[in-house]
Amino acid sequence: MERTWKPTTAGILNIISGTSFLIGGIATATTPGTTMAIAVTRYYMYSVGSSATITPSVVIMVIVILTTVLIVAGILSTLGGIYALKRHVWGLALAGAISTFLCLIPLGIPVIIFTVLSKKEFA
Repeated sequence: MERTWKPTTAGILNIISGTSFLIGGIATATTPGTTMAIAVTRYYMYSVGSSATITPSVVIMVIVILTTVLIVAGILSTLGGIYALKRHVWGLALAGAISTFLCLIPLGIPVIIFTVLSKKEFA
């Protein structure tokens, strides 16, 4: 089977997006911005006159969920990119492409297209 540029391009784009997701997730997890987010949320709720209360635990829970999603998407995209470059395990390469699409739509569309079109090149 002839080796084309499509899985290579998809793999490189997956690795770029996966790395950025991982960096974003790790930065979110390690930044002391949680206290700032709580303060900003409380100020916003006070300034709009809302009687709803957002507790610090709710803000922390949302930050933890978003951080977890970013890190998992980053790992999945990076693994998909590695397997796309090696042309092994097409399903994992496709899962990485879908993960890229869910987090970064403009980059994810070509990655999915290139991965699907190059299915025959995978072992």
